[in-house]
Amino acid sequence: MSDRMKSIVFALVLCLVCSSLLTAASSRLQPVQERNFQIDRRKNILQSISLVAPGRKYTGEEIDRLYKENIFKYYVDGEGAIINPDTLETPEQSGLMPLYLAMDEDSRIRSYIIPVESNGLWGKIHGYMALKDDGATIEGFTVYKHSETPGLGGEIENQWFQENFVGKKIVNPENEFVAVAIAKGSAADSVADEKLSNYVDGISGATLTGQYLTQGLHRILKKYEPVSLNFRQNALQCRMQNHEPWCEDPDHE
Repeated sequence: MSDRMKSIVFALVLCLVCSSLLTAASSRLQPVQERNFQIDRRKNILQSISLVAPGRKYTGEEIDRLYKENIFKYYVDGEGAIINPDTLETPEQSGLMPLYLAMDEDSRIRSYIIPVESNGLWGKIHGYMALKDDGATIEGFTVYKHSETPGLGGEIENQWFQENFVGKKIVNPENEFVAVAIAKGSAADSVADEKLSNYVDGISGATLTGQYLTQGLHRILKKYEPVSLNFRQNALQCRMQNHEPWCEDPDHE
């Protein structure tokens, strides 16, 4: 065998060995990666209702404990009814939408958390938005995954931007749904006073990211409007009993 052929065979064998090692490493690391991804999502859900502090280090066990003590995952239908996932075989395929319920010490719903998936300038933006049980006021907003430019659109993952959403409304003064939007620059400088409660400050140099996220939030909040409307009309006064939400009509005698 010529020296050239030996070099080619050696290179092929080396490539085969390296690819096998990489495949084996990836397979072994996949459960760890999936676990870390789950912890990060749970941490963001908890952060949206201020049960974990941004920037503080938490162990996976701490996140799991806080999540299991305070958060319950359910689904909602097109009428805004809360449905136990244990009664469903394939909830996503049934056209139902996931909803995370946060309980207070009296097992009453204090807020509900909506998963956010929006287009961005360079890819999808994933996060969570929490609303209080009045069905109108934003309690928190977090982003756990995005592809936006660092220092520009990437600022959506930073605390200063996300805190802008706290206390904002998804309804106008007439209690009509309008969602929440991101202004171009300072909201106080570009939005009429009567609309300020529905706008947050934009990111300098990231106008397109703000526009895409505004459109995505409007679309998502509109999908969940039936359950928000139920809360606004006090049609839902829900508590948790034996891990099952039960709701009473406040007008029922």
